[in-house]
This record gives sequence, C-alpha cells and structure tokens, in this order.
Amino acid sequence: MSEAKPYIAIVAGEASGDILGADLIRALKQYFPDASFCGIGGPKMMAEGLESYYPIERLSVMGLVEPLKRLPELLRIRADLKARFTAHPPLVFIGIDSPDFVLNIEAHLKARNIPAVHYVSPSVWAWRKGRIHKIARAVDLMLTLFPFETDIYRQHGIPVTCVGHPLAEQIPLQSDAVAAKHALGIEDTSRYLAMLPGSRRGEVSLLLPLFLQVFELLRSRDDSLRALLPVAAPHLQPLVDECLAALDPVDRDAIAVLQGQSQSAMVAAHAVLLSSGTATLEAMLLRRPMVVAYKMGGVSFALLSRLVKTPYIALPNLLAKRELVPEFIQEAATPSAIADALTPLIASDVARDETLDAFEALHHSLRLNAGETAAQAIVAMLEARGAAG
Repeated sequence: MSEAKPYIAIVAGEASGDILGADLIRALKQYFPDASFCGIGGPKMMAEGLESYYPIERLSVMGLVEPLKRLPELLRIRADLKARFTAHPPLVFIGIDSPDFVLNIEAHLKARNIPAVHYVSPSVWAWRKGRIHKIARAVDLMLTLFPFETDIYRQHGIPVTCVGHPLAEQIPLQSDAVAAKHALGIEDTSRYLAMLPGSRRGEVSLLLPLFLQVFELLRSRDDSLRALLPVAAPHLQPLVDECLAALDPVDRDAIAVLQGQSQSAMVAAHAVLLSSGTATLEAMLLRRPMVVAYKMGGVSFALLSRLVKTPYIALPNLLAKRELVPEFIQEAATPSAIADALTPLIASDVARDETLDAFEALHHSLRLNAGETAAQAIVAMLEARGAAG
C-alpha cells in the first residue's frame, strides 16, 4: 500500500462479517474509486480487493473463557493494527461485528480524530447494556442490521443507521428445492435434513455430535430420511470426519458431506437443524423451517446466562418478537427434544407452512440495500466532518 494513496481500513472477525464486508467494499468503490482497502477479512472481502494482514480465522473464537487461551495472539494482532492505522491514517476505519476485538481499535483511532464506524450492533439491547457508554466513546457511526437495534443508540445520542441485511437482497424471495437438489447431485425424491453446526471449531466440536445423535434418532423413526452436512471451512474437515466415524455405517451413508454450499443444502432440505447466528437468518430468508440448538463451554454459559436479558437467541424470533422457530439451549438441547421438534417439520407440509408467511414479511422488512445504504451513511458522516473525497 502506497502511503500517498487513500485507503479504507476494514476489520472483520468471522465468516458472517466477511459477507457484510464484501458487500460494503463493493458499494464503497463507487464513492472512493481511487481508494484501496486493507485490514482483516476472509475470501469474499479479499476477492473485492482487500489486503488482509492476517487470516480471518485467527480472530474466530467463541464464548467468554475460550478467547482467553488466545489472548496473547489477539492482543498482538490488535496492537499491530492500531500501530499501522495510527502511523498511516485511513479515510475511515470500519469494524465489522467482533466488538470485543474492534471497539478498542475504534476508540483508539477516534481519540486521534480518525473516523470510526462500527457495522453490526453489539447485543447491548440483550445484555451488558453498560457497554453503550464505551460504544459512544469509540464510534462516530453505528450501522445496524435490524430495525429493533436502533432505539438504544438514539437514546444515547449515538449516530445510527439501520441498513438492513445484504442477505435479504442476495437471497431471492422464492427458492427452488428441485434445482438445488440437482445442483448438489442428490436424489429428488428423498427428504433431507440440513445440519449446520456452525463455522467455528468450538461450535462444531460441541454441536456436531449432538446433531448426529438427533439424526440417528430421526432415522430410527423414518429410515428413508437423509441428511446434508455442509463443512463451513476446510480446516474443520478432520473434526467432521472424526465425528462421523462414530456413526453406524448405515446412518453415515445417509449423510452427504458438502464443502460449503450451505445455502444450497438448506434449499434442498425439508427442514434445517442449526446453531444460532447468521445461518438462522439465511434459513428464514430461504423459507426453510428450522430448529435452533446451541451449546457452549460450561463456564462460559454459566457466566453468559446471568447476563443475557432477551428471551430468544434465534434471529427470526428476535425479529418477530415471538417464537417462530423452536430453540434448545445448553442442557435443554437433548437429542430427543430436538428430534421431537423436527419430526412434524419433516413429516408434514402443514406444520412447515405455518411460519412461512411470517418469514416472507420479515424478508421484505430487511431488504434495504444494505451495502449501498451503509456506504451512503459513511459518506454522509465523512462529508459532515469534511473528510470525504
């Protein structure tokens, strides 16, 4: 990167942030055609021209206790980024999600009069509401994905724009299960369960064995059922293979392991079993009934459960402000309970159809052209500061 060339700094910490970052970079290029982009991102952001200083996987950690094991490395990376961006200030710094990592960078830069934007609201509306004061000190602009997130920022005088979610634009209002099955090379006539245990190693190690137990139980009730198991990243394949090796060979042969292709898997499936997070939004936008299950390390859960002040974890439920999809968390996430919730979704179209109208209404509410809306908000903020152009 040439020192004389203007650049925009962006840091994303996981796969969902990579999607948002790529969409935003595409939009920002229209306003800053001469600028380069650098920071940390995944393959989608890099495909749009981002120079990533570190692999995005180095920031992908989960829970409250588990990140402590990686703390020295994370602190070194963060210190390096702050030094780089302080020595050669970007037009704007944009932190995408990962608030425990990027808010510190944003506060450091804002204190030095470098514009700081945070994209994806931390869950201050759900837990640790006192963080709102730290956010106010750290950011010049908050970009939220969902309408219900803006109120708390306005109440505290923090500039905020709801931009919707780019997946609501990218995913069509109708999906074609037959075409998805053909694209995946699987049978048209079978009913499939898509299993998505997450994109981080910690999630997969806790959830995939549970999901496979659920599948075995469902197969004991209907041995014609088959499953689709997308592997989110190549580095997870050995862990997936290890979990699958514990299965009965007959049940193992009923599972098609895919490399990525999670959206195609969900479209082809009759129902989806998945962890919380962006995948629940994808399943909703794809009009697929789902059951959400989530586990984390025991100490992390004990701490987190005392802090969380929201009744739901699945995005469809948070958006609807009611339970559209069943949730099973920690000890409630048992094979029998999850299998009982999935059985009517797999066996009956009537049970599936009850939530689809709500899913469609929510899909429309999130179609706000996220990347373009976010870029316009950033440009307006910079122009108000006299920093654009």
